[in-house]
Amino acid sequence: MRRQMKNTTLTQEEEPPSLQGTQLFDYDCKPSNSIVRKLWPSVTADDWNDWYWQLSNRLRSVYALSALFDLKPQHITKYKQLIDKYHYSITPYYLSLIDWTDPNDPIRQQCIPDFKEIDYVSVGDKDPLAEEDDTQVAGLVHRYPDRVLMLVTNSCAVYCRHCTRKRIWQDGESIRSKKELLAMVNYVRGVPEVREVVISGGDPLTLNIETLDWFLGELRTVSHLEVIRIGTRIPVVLPMRITDELAGMLSRHRPLWINTQFNHPREVTPEAQEACDKILRAGIPVSNQSVLLKGINDSVETMKALCHALQRIMVRPYYLYQCDPVKAAEHFRTSIWKGIEIIEQMRGFTGGLCVPTFVVDAPGGGGKIPLQPFYLLSAAEDEVTLRNYEGMIIRYHNPIDKAPRPARPAKNGKVPVDAARYKRRKEKTLFSERPQ
Repeated sequence: MRRQMKNTTLTQEEEPPSLQGTQLFDYDCKPSNSIVRKLWPSVTADDWNDWYWQLSNRLRSVYALSALFDLKPQHITKYKQLIDKYHYSITPYYLSLIDWTDPNDPIRQQCIPDFKEIDYVSVGDKDPLAEEDDTQVAGLVHRYPDRVLMLVTNSCAVYCRHCTRKRIWQDGESIRSKKELLAMVNYVRGVPEVREVVISGGDPLTLNIETLDWFLGELRTVSHLEVIRIGTRIPVVLPMRITDELAGMLSRHRPLWINTQFNHPREVTPEAQEACDKILRAGIPVSNQSVLLKGINDSVETMKALCHALQRIMVRPYYLYQCDPVKAAEHFRTSIWKGIEIIEQMRGFTGGLCVPTFVVDAPGGGGKIPLQPFYLLSAAEDEVTLRNYEGMIIRYHNPIDKAPRPARPAKNGKVPVDAARYKRRKEKTLFSERPQ
């Protein structure tokens, strides 16, 4: 049995990691990373693959940043101000995915504190989704008619710099007390309309296994509760946390769904695949909710590569979120039109299971609003005009609840000559005319 992480308060005044030592270790044939090897020169393969070791050796202090970047005194002071307001935490595993030759590396941007967070601190909203306005008991948000959101902890293995709940970081690291967790359960028990619970945070999978098992068991005593969902980034940033023991415990509380957040194809590693596979083999579906992030995944090529990689490991691309207008994250936000453009250039050009739904989580608690390219060009009662992914225009007869009448002859547009399908059709004709 793996050791359980104690729930501790974040401390910024840690000693810097040692950069001394000459032992080089390839982490049991995992990708080499010189920075990681300098920070933890004596780590063994068993340690590296132990989730408790990973949590215990997270980078969390200004001194650790200084060790990484050889900071000047004035930069240390500014970083201190930044992480006092918006703390950070990076597991050695996630740090090892960074390409340090690229200052705009997508992994680095998601986890390393950036002075832009201070520059944009006056832009956006502390609570853009108005979760606090819809909070019924401590930690429970009831917005939609048949489901509630439960924020059971404010602790994460890695603190994403684009997080929509940066407002809770200033409370340190903690989990809800059993009294608070029971209050959430009792609220659901008293509202028969609630059939689904979404457990989030923070990251629920940073809870020790006994607490999480107990809490899920309490929820299962509510007769009208049908489905439990868990939102977690653990498979991405700390995949070794998904042990056989944890997967087995979760399987006892089905029907259970896991939603995770891969934002870049480089995060889909063999370790992440193994973690997701353990969850899947436990009979728990895994879906992915990416966030559209400027300079990280805001291109068709990157998003398509990510969704293809997810499909290969049987994780369904579910949502692509427009980045929320949260304070200290404005530098991650893109235009809504960029998200629509990405979906338009994926729809039809790759399989439907690879195309997520692009949504805006509306400010003020408006909920998720799906957005997509414009495929419906015009509509009448008995006919609509459609456009397909190639630009082909199609008239479609629409049945109506009246006496049927002959449909007008369809005069549909032809396949565009620059479409790959047109060329295949032409080649097929030429091929069929060849002598056999």
